[in-house]
Amino acid sequence: MRTVVALLVAGALVMPAQREITFRTTTQLVVVSVSAKDEKGNPIEGLKASDFLVSEDGKPQKLSVFEYQRLEDAPPPAPEVKQRPAPGQPPPSARPDGEARIAPARPQEIKYRDRRLLVLFFDQAGMPVADQMRAQQAALRFVNTRLTASDLVAVMVYATTLKVLQDFTGDRDQLAAVIRGLAIGETGMENGATEAENEADTGAAYTQDDSEFNIFNTDRKLAALETAVRMLGSLAEKKALVYFASGMSRTGVDNQAQLRSTINAAIRSNVAFYPVDARGLVAAAPMGDATRGSPGGRGMYSGDSQRSSRNSFQAQQESLYTLAADTGGKALLDQNDLSLGIVQVQKDISSYYILGYYSSNTAADGKYRRIKVEVAKSLNAKLDYRSGYFGSKEFRQFSASDRERQLQEALLLGDPVTDLSIALEVNYFRLGRDRYFVPVAVKIPGSDIELARKGGAESTRLDFIGEVRDSRGSIQGTVRDEITVKLKGDQAGQLSSRNLQYDTGFTLQPGTYTLKFLARENETGKMGTFETKFAVPDLTAEPRRLPISSVVLSNQREKISDLLASAEKNRKLLDANPLVHGNEKLVPSVTRVFRKDQEMFVYLEAYQPAAASADFMLATVSFYRGKTKAFETEPLAITEGLNPKTKAVPVRFGVPMSSLQPGRYTCQVNVIDPAAQKFAVWRSTVVLLP
Repeated sequence: MRTVVALLVAGALVMPAQREITFRTTTQLVVVSVSAKDEKGNPIEGLKASDFLVSEDGKPQKLSVFEYQRLEDAPPPAPEVKQRPAPGQPPPSARPDGEARIAPARPQEIKYRDRRLLVLFFDQAGMPVADQMRAQQAALRFVNTRLTASDLVAVMVYATTLKVLQDFTGDRDQLAAVIRGLAIGETGMENGATEAENEADTGAAYTQDDSEFNIFNTDRKLAALETAVRMLGSLAEKKALVYFASGMSRTGVDNQAQLRSTINAAIRSNVAFYPVDARGLVAAAPMGDATRGSPGGRGMYSGDSQRSSRNSFQAQQESLYTLAADTGGKALLDQNDLSLGIVQVQKDISSYYILGYYSSNTAADGKYRRIKVEVAKSLNAKLDYRSGYFGSKEFRQFSASDRERQLQEALLLGDPVTDLSIALEVNYFRLGRDRYFVPVAVKIPGSDIELARKGGAESTRLDFIGEVRDSRGSIQGTVRDEITVKLKGDQAGQLSSRNLQYDTGFTLQPGTYTLKFLARENETGKMGTFETKFAVPDLTAEPRRLPISSVVLSNQREKISDLLASAEKNRKLLDANPLVHGNEKLVPSVTRVFRKDQEMFVYLEAYQPAAASADFMLATVSFYRGKTKAFETEPLAITEGLNPKTKAVPVRFGVPMSSLQPGRYTCQVNVIDPAAQKFAVWRSTVVLLP
């Protein structure tokens, strides 16, 4: 990846938004699942809301939700004979986009009455192929032989992203089909921490330390689990998430913030984790098995290698045990029958009461709040419920780890965050036969930015995070930046009517990609996401046409020295950006809105792979209203400028917009190579304001 970063005040003036009056209130519905059993362990039925006394930190709370869930262990009824869909038609339960969703419940609604809710979560990113197959077979065995009439099962999978494969259903055939359709072996990778004493001896003089990768990888898994439990948060019923994984590596205390956040989210969403170690009962050879090379050094003779390997294995299981113990579940470790982990959920979740109240403590301080539930002593009931939860926390009270975790969570969300408005433009320029520089321009309205006055200047700090994935979902590029913007005098006063622009870039091969980008303003914590698909064409695949790059339209050039904030300190990075010419940078007009008193700058590159010097070319820019040509520039003759490395010839136009009347136009760029008898045409819509 090649990254070029700049932040500047740019763009056409926009009318300030009308001031809105906003009323805000904070309420939090706390749901507690209470299991009441007698001395023999049988559920107690018939209790009323008045029989329960609920308090939070010693203060009585008024119940707003009360429901009894009666769960039976009878086998499900015989499945109905279903008509098969016609060839090429999706099944009736499938969504048009091919991806399922967890259907939310309305406030105070008991959506699945008298049902046991189970989620089968497959961590395909952390399980080797053998463990993936073992987890799949265990899930199929449960669905085919142990599913009861009270059970509703949902299926989720985490590979490169979190996906919901099936919403809650009791259809045994449908669940079996979804589980059999899991992609086995596509993204599995070894899950283990780097240990000096048990590393394989590869014969290399130096080996790369992958501890930083393990930190990031584990945080992504925990964040995926947190996203999963948040999806379940609107359902008031007690839920159990069965997590199939091959252990979970943690590096010291680096993953603690995300682990705590995941556990807190599970507690607030009334979800208990039931991790299942898909490796089963492991009998490890002292020097390792045939799947890896033997360790080197004296550790193989002193026993340090064996102890280190065993400690690493136990640490991975300890992470699974922590997830279970802190959320009220149980971990299945060192068992070859993995379906027992799901059966344990059936045993633990018997008939229970759902109690819900709106907490009288509205402070967003993130502190732990202890819950106590009591019944009349004459009932002699044994109660089982969660002991408390962590309250929500305001953004200004977030620690550095909390803020970083929030960005990662928002990047994993399927739904966009729209507190901060974002416009984005992606272009491409050829660097070589199979390499393209892809600049990304992000524009944020200045009216969305809050400034804090410090030392006579007003400043704000912006966080940017983004990732590019190919058509298979693999990450091909990432960006993570933090920029501080300082404004003085008139600049601060004009910010509300202007825009902030951020530029970055990637080096990619031809193909189809998805870019997801997120920005956060760190005074109020407002965030915004933008997701788009784009294609980088193979310009050598069509020899009959003149290959050209993206066409960039702009209304502003900025000197590098005048940028408000910049990470472009490396001259090589500046030279690689085709939008930088001399000491000036062309600022793309992301919205492609111009004014009559502005000049529109047009930039593109035409490629002549076989030329030793630039061949003669002609270029024009035309503007159409419907089918009528409203304006066309004089032909521009291009005779020089060939880059000997990229074989690119720059094409630059300056078009005064005063020649056009306000309105919407189709801008067309024409480039002709008479000697090669080739041409290229590009079109886009632009808007001209008075």
